Amino acid sequence: MELIRQLIDFILHIDRHLSEIIRDYQFWTYLILFLIIFAETGFVVTPFLPGDSLLFAAGALIGTGNTGLNIYLLAVLLFIAAFAGDSLNYELGKRYGIRAFNGKIPFLKKEYLVKTQNFFAKHGGKTIIYARFVPIVRTFAPFVAGIGEMDYKKFASFNVIGAFLWIAIFLFLGYFFGNLAFIQKNFSLVILAIIIVSIMPPVIEVLKAKFKTENT
Repeated sequence: MELIRQLIDFILHIDRHLSEIIRDYQFWTYLILFLIIFAETGFVVTPFLPGDSLLFAAGALIGTGNTGLNIYLLAVLLFIAAFAGDSLNYELGKRYGIRAFNGKIPFLKKEYLVKTQNFFAKHGGKTIIYARFVPIVRTFAPFVAGIGEMDYKKFASFNVIGAFLWIAIFLFLGYFFGNLAFIQKNFSLVILAIIIVSIMPPVIEVLKAKFKTENT
């Protein structure tokens, strides 16, 4: 329970915590952010790690000009992390498949798998791109692609596009707009809004499916 509380605090006050990381680790911040993005996309057991909010906050802090970090270098490194993470996740899905959802690992919930499979059924291979902008689905989509043995060349092409758009949009939104007075005064609310908007698509799909079931 304490871990969950700390995670929520980290996400909602990510600007403050990220500032402390930059202050304490300076150049090594590149590696820390690389590993977080890689893990969030690369391992099905870590969907709880921050993604969208982390990118936005990192861009906003670098936009102040006081971090010593280079936004373009960070963008390239995080693109590599996002691409490599999805590629690893695909391979894990291909190798271990549905056996991983046997209930022994707490974070691997069957409903997450079902939601992602439904997402695939609706959007096909483009799910790899769309899923980049949807927490949880983002983590499970490449794993499901591996289970279904999607052609790797096709998967990789969607992976490149999705990783590029995801990193570029959130990182540079933060960089160019994160220091507006309104956003600075309400940073936690902005992060919360990003999270809510991100999770709306799967929530809407679940509600639509429930409504359809109740009326059949």
